[in-house]
Amino acid sequence: MFIVGLTGGLATGKSTVLAIFRENGIAVIDADEVARKVLEPGTTAWKELRSFFGDEVLGSDGKVNRLRLGEIVFDDIEKRRKLNAITHPRIQSAMMKMAVSYFFSGHRYIVMEVPLLFETGKMLTFMHKIITVVCEDYQQLERLCKRNDFSEIVAKKRINCQMPLEDKVAKSHFVIDNSGDFSATRQQTESIIRTLRRSKFTWYFRAIFFITFLAVAFGVAHVFSNYIYNSV
Repeated sequence: MFIVGLTGGLATGKSTVLAIFRENGIAVIDADEVARKVLEPGTTAWKELRSFFGDEVLGSDGKVNRLRLGEIVFDDIEKRRKLNAITHPRIQSAMMKMAVSYFFSGHRYIVMEVPLLFETGKMLTFMHKIITVVCEDYQQLERLCKRNDFSEIVAKKRINCQMPLEDKVAKSHFVIDNSGDFSATRQQTESIIRTLRRSKFTWYFRAIFFITFLAVAFGVAHVFSNYIYNSV
């Protein structure tokens, strides 16, 4: 099995592309969904977040108000670092556990959506291929303002805090342009799916894993037999 990283900018359409992979029977890991689970009320991360930021970042249901939290940390680098220290290691750990589970379930590859894949660099080592989702600048701005009810000024500041899309494109193996209609995005995504299905890397990886497993098994058996022999 290998991992395909899916990234892009704010409101470029990563979730749309991820949904198309799901519809085609591909195992996916959504960083946003994982983050919500990591911050469920009562979890260790939730307790640490509440301890540091207070009830101000919680909604009436006790769940983290992510928009309010984003407002607090956006202009305060120290608070943003604290938030990342609380959440990022746990999110990454949960995502890798899911990946291992998919591996043992027999999936040839999985798609892992990581919005800040290039910015943090933490998960790059595990990615065999990388897909970046893009759209026109004006579309990204309009979509972000509509989705999060941001003013144009706030939306621009959020977008500019991430790596420019052209830099992400230069570091990627595939690019999906989500500027057009849904059918165009689907066509591009399914073309990539066909390419990934032809990849022989998964069989190479499984062969290496199998050989390593056999080597370890024979090594353990050899040590055990010597122990039994010397004990007699």
